[in-house]
Amino acid sequence: MPNASPRPVPFTPQTDPAAIEDLRARLRATRWPDAPEEAGWSLGTDVAYLRELVAYWADGFDWSAQEAALARLPRFRVELGGLGIHFVHARAAAPAGPVLPLVLAHGWPDSFWRYTKVIPLLTDPGAHGADPADAFDVVVPDMPGFGYSDRPTGPPLDSIAVADLWAELMGVLGHPRFGAAGGDMGSHVSRFLALDHPDRVVAVHRTDAGLPRYTGDPADLAPEERAWQESAAAWGGAEGAYAAMHSTKPQTAAFGLTDSPAGLAAWIVEKLRAWSDCDGDIERSFTKDEILTNVTLYWLTGTIGSSMRMYRANAAIPPAQHARRVEVPSGFSLFAGDVVRPPRAWLERTANVTRVTEPPRGGHFAPFEEPELYAEELRAFFRPYRAAVAG
Repeated sequence: MPNASPRPVPFTPQTDPAAIEDLRARLRATRWPDAPEEAGWSLGTDVAYLRELVAYWADGFDWSAQEAALARLPRFRVELGGLGIHFVHARAAAPAGPVLPLVLAHGWPDSFWRYTKVIPLLTDPGAHGADPADAFDVVVPDMPGFGYSDRPTGPPLDSIAVADLWAELMGVLGHPRFGAAGGDMGSHVSRFLALDHPDRVVAVHRTDAGLPRYTGDPADLAPEERAWQESAAAWGGAEGAYAAMHSTKPQTAAFGLTDSPAGLAAWIVEKLRAWSDCDGDIERSFTKDEILTNVTLYWLTGTIGSSMRMYRANAAIPPAQHARRVEVPSGFSLFAGDVVRPPRAWLERTANVTRVTEPPRGGHFAPFEEPELYAEELRAFFRPYRAAVAG
């Protein structure tokens, strides 16, 4: 007899109080580095801000309340490819037409956390001032090595392998055809879903196109494409040290970040500030509770090392894979505060573009920073493709 299909089971993690006490003890015992006067954020994470955040983490942050809020999402685990995969599966609340299943792919440094604010806006648009006909069945998985999904014990999975897992997951959930959307590494996963499963992905939406990888003759590029490549290279030189570490020696950094919660927070918080549309004030985009929910998920699951190793896996993807053009209908929402925003000429070179917009607010974490804007972007882009899954 063939093996039975994997069966998702409900999942609600409950943290051992001893783990929280250990976390608080480590936070209170932090050994702080020095910093030049007036350095602020110019050398990386601001010591003064992190001291304030760590003090609140140790003695003010209520993880149990945050865990209870996350538990209100319909969460499951299922075994795929020998790995336990954690995911949210939130069904449309009151559909008024064809319901489009939608898989949302997160990036780094986050997890399913990236989409927690936007899920109810997508599943029940009528309750949030939008058209009920735009309801989605939403699936938000944690990539292997992130959040509550298993950490691979062998080689890390790259974005191509994760895309294959998500195609399998959508089949297990009864969604033969679906939309895909993502940002950061989730943009790569969504791209490979469209490339390798075009018979199943009706359309794909991304908030970025990643850093440019072009092996052709630069003379063949439009002037705006060459300018973008130059600006992206300059950004990588100034801001890309983290990615170089992740892509080459992630295990070295993992020791300190797994042992020190203050170090873990410094590694993540600097990126939340630098990549969000906050004009240098991180708490314009994220409250302390929101920041610490994300960081605490990494701490309790011990996944900072495994999440960084995915960069190394992706660095080994052959150039020919990056040169492939997405023929599935593709949309891009280039939020005003995001990093290395590509020109339309590049997007059309790499994908069958049917829609490009430039929302006026929001950064690299747009679904969390501006959930209403992001939800409307998805509703508008996917609206013409709903009929493809009807019946």
